[in-house]
Amino acid sequence: MRSPHKRISLVLIDDNRMLREGIAAMIRAQPGFRVLAASADVEEALTKAREAKPDVMLLDFGLADHDSLSLTTTVHADVPAARIIIMGLVSTQEDIAAYVHAGASGFIMKDATFDEFLATIRTVAAGGEVLPPALTNSLFTQIVRNATGHRARALAGVRLTKRERQIIDLLGEGLSNKEIATRIHIAVHTVKSHVHNVLEKLALRSRLEVVAFTHSKGTKTSDT
Repeated sequence: MRSPHKRISLVLIDDNRMLREGIAAMIRAQPGFRVLAASADVEEALTKAREAKPDVMLLDFGLADHDSLSLTTTVHADVPAARIIIMGLVSTQEDIAAYVHAGASGFIMKDATFDEFLATIRTVAAGGEVLPPALTNSLFTQIVRNATGHRARALAGVRLTKRERQIIDLLGEGLSNKEIATRIHIAVHTVKSHVHNVLEKLALRSRLEVVAFTHSKGTKTSDT
């Protein structure tokens, strides 16, 4: 459980040197943040992330020499405790659902203000999700499509506990882990454990997919 008084630790991967150094400098100037590494070298940044286990990984959407989507999958697998934010989106982007499935928890538009940038980091570090406002409707539709179909058929026998179903309902309200813990009077680490179990049982990879799955028509799970 991350203390509310602990600084949010970050690793930044961006191959635009001026932008990377500018972002890192501005974040370092803000109270409550700690930049562990800012690099264009993906392997170097991943090594640092595996060692330091940052709260947040900031990944540029348009890396020239790397597939940002594959990198998101790698980070999610290698540093599962780190929350991933994809930076530099444009409003016409159509494949954001793939990033959600790969493990991304937040998105920052290319034209976002610095205040919006910081607010996204804080929200994601606290256990929430931040969707790109201009793409929310189409993104949610894509996630629903990905979360249903063959998964719905395969999950006919999935059984969830009453607590896990309660957690799903609260995720559907958009609550962070801390807010869920406060609402039902349990520890944050216990909420994290329940969320992990739900993801495993539903064969989903992100909280957003859980929300989409539960909103899809005709999808039912049973209590134990």
